Order: sequence, then structure tokens, then C-alpha cells
Amino acid sequence: MVFSSILFLFCFLPLFLISYHIVATRYKNIVLLIFSLVFYAWGAPEFIFLLLGSLTINFYVVQAIYNNHRRKKLFVYISLIINIGLLAYFKYANFFIENVNAILSQLNITNVGWTQIVLPIGISFFTFQSLTYTIDVYRNVHKPLDKLHDYLLYILMFPQLIAGPIVRFNTVADDIVDREKNDTIDNKSYGITTFVIGLSKKVLIANVLGEFVDTTFSNSISEASSGLLWLTIIAYSFQIYFDFSGYSDMAIGLGRMIGFRFPENFNNPYISQNITEFWRRWHITLSEWMKDYLYIPLGGNRVSSVYRLYFNLIVVFLISGFWHGANWTFIVWGAWHGLFLILDRVFLIKIMKSCGKVPRIIITYIIVLIGWVFFRADNFSQSIEYIQGMFSFNSLNIGQDLSEEFLVVLFIAIVFSFSGITHIGKQMQNVLYAEKRSRKGRAVMFVTAFVFLILSASYITASGFNPFIYFRF
Repeated sequence: MVFSSILFLFCFLPLFLISYHIVATRYKNIVLLIFSLVFYAWGAPEFIFLLLGSLTINFYVVQAIYNNHRRKKLFVYISLIINIGLLAYFKYANFFIENVNAILSQLNITNVGWTQIVLPIGISFFTFQSLTYTIDVYRNVHKPLDKLHDYLLYILMFPQLIAGPIVRFNTVADDIVDREKNDTIDNKSYGITTFVIGLSKKVLIANVLGEFVDTTFSNSISEASSGLLWLTIIAYSFQIYFDFSGYSDMAIGLGRMIGFRFPENFNNPYISQNITEFWRRWHITLSEWMKDYLYIPLGGNRVSSVYRLYFNLIVVFLISGFWHGANWTFIVWGAWHGLFLILDRVFLIKIMKSCGKVPRIIITYIIVLIGWVFFRADNFSQSIEYIQGMFSFNSLNIGQDLSEEFLVVLFIAIVFSFSGITHIGKQMQNVLYAEKRSRKGRAVMFVTAFVFLILSASYITASGFNPFIYFRF
């Protein structure tokens, strides 16, 4: 089940909100957990008991970390093995065996027999959250939760279960136990409007662009003109942005409706003036997770050699790429960004200071676009063929008629993505995402949200095209 479906919007969500708000405070977590289990089981019923079993074991292992100081390192290792082991098996075993068999085939050796493993939905996101729980308790950042069902709720809470944002344990630990202070009309109003904004971004922008992108990638890349390839990857850059940021907005909005404050995940990433800045604005919760739980433990910036610093950066981004998917294309995508982070530190930021703000943004955006080719391509050879076609400049002719709907949506996507450059654009965003409003302001936003909810539902019903990019993560 996905947020942008008629089933979720008009059956699951209303039933949940009614049930959640009519029960006594002490039962709200139970109601939320039950609906979260139904939400996950709807899409992956074969994994629900494995998930519950592994999380239950991890809960008691982390309790042992907190209570048994003499053996806390042992229990940390056990928890890490459980979490990383499940992720490695379900997400990367197929990739590993496929590559081993490719090598064996070259050597004329019999391949390893293997049954393809199905990937549990959202495993990358809930694994990282489970790891933050373990590490935060080990570091004494926050004590563990007392009740198993509260821990299960933290991991399985449906608003952020399958697509994030990655919510650190210490930021919501107290709210899991008691969030009455967040039960305000401003929070609920903000939650409703933010959810509808996210839904509109996903359905009315990302889905329209996605149909065009899928058509190009499903056809022969070698026969496509450079103009079509550039237009397609530009459209994809906005598709993935509005898809992922839309889901993040929906998750944040749902959280606010029930008293949780999830962290922001995007901040106008395409107005970045270098790749370093881009990663402060794109998928913020992943960037901060990687920094605090991987980059700093590796030594971070406090190393004796710049080469060790560069090593730390490239390792983090190789892992970040691999986290996104078990494919060489994601590893190359991570390495691409890691390379430019290193180049930023060596000379790029200094050189680009003389370019002016707008040229810096354009150069950074082009670097990101090339990276998106690897991220979107089905395999490495397709990505190389696509980039060669982009830069062959054989023809700027698109080679097909573009619908008015696509052109209008692309224009809107460009305007919204780059509006943060201007002072007026920032003010418009502040108004759109305002946390507190007057009664009149709330009324206007509710009416606007209702209109866009109906528009989004109408599009979902009429189109039938409603992909979810981050299902494979």
C-alpha cells in the first residue's frame, strides 16, 4: 500500500485517523502499531513475522546493552550482526551471487545454484532506524524504550516506514512515550496541508514526468537524439525530486497529525552551488545519518592525512550508493558524488567562486544530472550508452510531439525547484509551509488542500500510472 493510492487515501487513512482519535490516550500507540502492521502486511505479508521476530530479538539485545555494562560491546556486535546481516542477505545476496556466477562463467566453471530472494519493502530505511536505536543506546544518547510495543512502533510506524525520512531514535523517543504537548490545532493543520502538498508533488508532478521518462528508457537509447536524452534526464531529475520529497512531505504531515515531529528531508537541493552543498540539501536525514554513524567513526575530518580524509569520503559515498540498490549503477553513482566532494575540497569550490552564483548552480546541476543517469539506468552499459548519446550532440530535435500537460508540469517543476534562488521564492515557500496560521489562513489552506486532494485523487483514478521509486530501497 502506498500513500498515493485511492485505498490509502479514502479507506485506510480515514479509518486510522478516526480510530486513533476516539481511543483513550493510553491506547493510541497500540492503535498506531496495529495499523502500521496492517499497512506493512498489505504489501509484504510474507515478511511480517520475520520482521517482528528480528525486531523482538533486537529489542532485548539492546536492553542488555543498557543493563549489562561489562558486556555491552558484545551485545552491540550481536545487534549489528542481526540488522546488517538481514539487510545483506535480503538486499545483496542476489547481487553477490550474480557477480560470482559471472566470474565463474568467464572461467568456464559451473555456476552456483541459487534461488532469487525477494526484497522486503523498505528494508533499507527500517534497518538504519534500528541501527540508530542500538547505537544511540550504546552511546548513552538516550535510554532504551521500556516496552516492546513502543520499540516496534518506532521502527514500524507506517508514516515513515517505507520511504523515510530516517528518524533518529533520540529525536522521537520522548514523543513515543508522551506526545500530548504536540496535540495542537497548529500541528494538525500543518500536518494536513503538508500531506496534501506532498501528495500533489508526487501525483500531479512526479507521475506526469515519470511517464515520459519511462517511455524513453524503455526504447532504444542508441536511436534517441541528444535533445531527447537531455530532456529525459532533466525530467527524471524533477521526477525523483518531487516523488521523494513528496513522500517525505506526506510522512511529515502524517506525523504531525498524530503528534510526531519528523525531520525535514529536502531543502531546495537544485539551487546548490556545489556538490558539498547539494548533500546538505538532498535526502538530509541520510546525509546526517552517514555523517554521524559512519563518517565520524571513520575519523571524519580529524585525520592526520588528507588522503585518509578522501578515503573516508569515498567509502561513505560508495556505501551510500550501495545502500540505494544492489547494482553497479548505484555504486558508480555514489562514487561519482564522492569524487566531486573530494574535488570540492581540493580545488573546485575555490575555482568556482569567480563564476557567479547562477553559473555555479548550473554547473552543479549538470554534475547531478550525469549522476542521475547511473541512478535511473537499468544497468551500467545502458548508463554509459545514455551518457555517450547525451554528449554526442547528434541532434537537438526531440523526435516526438510533447504533450501540453508534460510541458506545463515540467515548467512548474523547474519554477518550484529553483524558486529558492530568489527572495520572493523563499517567501512563497515560507507561506506554503508555515507552521502557524491565523483562523482565516487555516481556512484558506484547508480549502486549497481539499481542492488539490480531489485533483490528485482524480489523476490517480484516471491515469493508472502511479509508480513508487523507493520501493526497491
